[in-house]
Amino acid sequence: MKYRSRTEIISEILGLVKDDGMSKTKIMYGAYLSFTQLKEYLNVLLYNGMLSYNKGTNKYRITEKGRDFLKAHDSVSQLLDQFKGH
Repeated sequence: MKYRSRTEIISEILGLVKDDGMSKTKIMYGAYLSFTQLKEYLNVLLYNGMLSYNKGTNKYRITEKGRDFLKAHDSVSQLLDQFKGH
């Protein structure tokens, strides 16, 4: 697997939880992270208001701030991909 930046990993986590939310275990396997890495990223995303946690369902969900970040990241990634071909 190629090196992923923190931004790419955050984007991947947000993309995973954007529809119905997801449990910690599913996020860990979906984003190919160790449990230690996952805890670190979830704490950062919760602290910055990009994820919310529902204790009743044990699921993490994306917030509006997280959706805004994901849109911006996707736009920048598309723009940078255009330069790779040149």
